[in-house]
Amino acid sequence: MRILFTGGSGKAGRHAIAYLLAQGHRVLNVDLTPLDMDGVDNRMADIADAGQMFDVMASYAGFDELDPGTGVPRFDAVVHFAAVPRILLKTDNECFRVNTLGTYNVLDAALKMGVRKVIFASSETTYGICFADGERKPDYLPIDEEHPTIPEDSYAMSKVVNEATARSFQRRTGADIYGLRINNVVEPHEYARDFPGYVANPASRRRNIFAYIDARDLGHMVDCCLRVDRLGYQVFNVANDTHSVGMKTDDLLAEFYAGVPVTRALGPEESFYSNAKAKKMLGFSPQHNDWRSLLAG
Repeated sequence: MRILFTGGSGKAGRHAIAYLLAQGHRVLNVDLTPLDMDGVDNRMADIADAGQMFDVMASYAGFDELDPGTGVPRFDAVVHFAAVPRILLKTDNECFRVNTLGTYNVLDAALKMGVRKVIFASSETTYGICFADGERKPDYLPIDEEHPTIPEDSYAMSKVVNEATARSFQRRTGADIYGLRINNVVEPHEYARDFPGYVANPASRRRNIFAYIDARDLGHMVDCCLRVDRLGYQVFNVANDTHSVGMKTDDLLAEFYAGVPVTRALGPEESFYSNAKAKKMLGFSPQHNDWRSLLAG
């Protein structure tokens, strides 16, 4: 597939692009800084500028596409990851502006230029726990896509707005638009660096609901979305099968979630952030679940 990928130079994007390239896709990375990766085409553009987004949607990916003499090819899909990635980087209103206006511009340009598959990055933060003022506990566990999304911060608010925007575009166009509620992204080198600290201090993972998504499995998730059609508008939790601390699931429940309803039996190391919908509808099958063996080795 010929894919336009916004935000591919970021932590999550660069691993997703590497995975997509390995599957044989062609990727044009649209970002404010280029991605230095063999096989990637780059275009510097600002998602908050509608004109720039329309321009890149009608753009050649590279010089080789001039050779056939048949005009600019259409993108088969758009993957939209570009955003201010969290609170406390820019002012709250700027974070909200860039993320919401940028998503509107990307969706508008993609769909008006005939793209029929858009995958966009939403967030675990939509559930209102990650950046809450004080502690917020889930309404129930495990958290699935039906859990309320009522956040307090500008970043998570922007993601909830983006989901509503995407749902509206899908209704108007009938295209496939899938939102990914991505959990805390972990790169391969971060297991040895960070996870011993998580084992020593499990409470440090409370705001991420003790969950994570390996960056390589995130790439697999994006590819799963590209391979499945005619689902309309959908949102999917994206997390690995296991949680990110050394405690057993029952012990975590007793210490951190006393009184929170548990809707089904959970495995001894099972994540509280359910990926069951993605497994059922997309064939998502994360492979990087056994970080415990990496640390033991």
